[in-house]
Amino acid sequence: MHLLSYLANGKPRFGATIPGGIVDLTERTKFADLRALIAGNGLDIARQAIAGQKPDHAIEDITLLPPIPHPEKLWCIGVNYKDRNAEYKDNSDLPKYPSLFVRNPSSVVGSGQPIEKPKVSEQLDYEGELVIVIGKEGRHIPRERAWEHIFGMTLCNEGSVRDWLHHGKFNVTQGKNFDRSGSIGPWIVTSDECDPRGPHDIVTRVNGEVRQSDSTERLMFPFDYLIAYLSTFATLKPGDMIATGTPTGAGARFTPPRWLKVGDVVEVESGKIGILRNTVAAEQ
Repeated sequence: MHLLSYLANGKPRFGATIPGGIVDLTERTKFADLRALIAGNGLDIARQAIAGQKPDHAIEDITLLPPIPHPEKLWCIGVNYKDRNAEYKDNSDLPKYPSLFVRNPSSVVGSGQPIEKPKVSEQLDYEGELVIVIGKEGRHIPRERAWEHIFGMTLCNEGSVRDWLHHGKFNVTQGKNFDRSGSIGPWIVTSDECDPRGPHDIVTRVNGEVRQSDSTERLMFPFDYLIAYLSTFATLKPGDMIATGTPTGAGARFTPPRWLKVGDVVEVESGKIGILRNTVAAEQ
């Protein structure tokens, strides 16, 4: 299934895609939102609710939100594809453990909504990523059981404000959390339809030009490792999301750098998931 969250007539809703549009699940199930459906093991209820239904909305008539608008945790993994470490040109060894930071829900928008170039910087950059969505709570999850905890997958443009990444001595939090600087979506594709074991491709385009292209076969820390690692110190909850790292080719790595400009269109695509598309706008 393709499950999504959206606004219709200004009200938050959630639903599933079918040919021709979206079936609203807000009134057809007992769940308040998509995160509650995941936590309540409600996938079969959702399947029954859309059976034989006609679309309630055309997708162009609604405003897409991030699939989980208010996750408890939005983890982000850095330097995870092979060759990424070399982009830093610091002669460092390959990382022994994942780099990790978190994003606030307010820092991302849904597919089709503008991402914002902040007033205080000219260095807004793109980072296309695959995202795994947790379906079952767990702590100290062994790698061999990790796949059982994945509900599905979605996409992220993990927008970064580069000159704000190192304002502090040890963190990147500021440059990763500007309001509306990134995006997640367009929907979650459930694991029965999109096996997280992969392989999965990931492609990022700016104004139609391919800037990033890679495969999960080249991850240094695969999905099952990330779940085992994160759950060592934190309980993973239904609806938590893990952005699993970006390939080489972000704008900062060009000479000269190729920062995003107002009016640019950024597309992040994976063949089994779809396309996350956003236009860059100026912060108001």
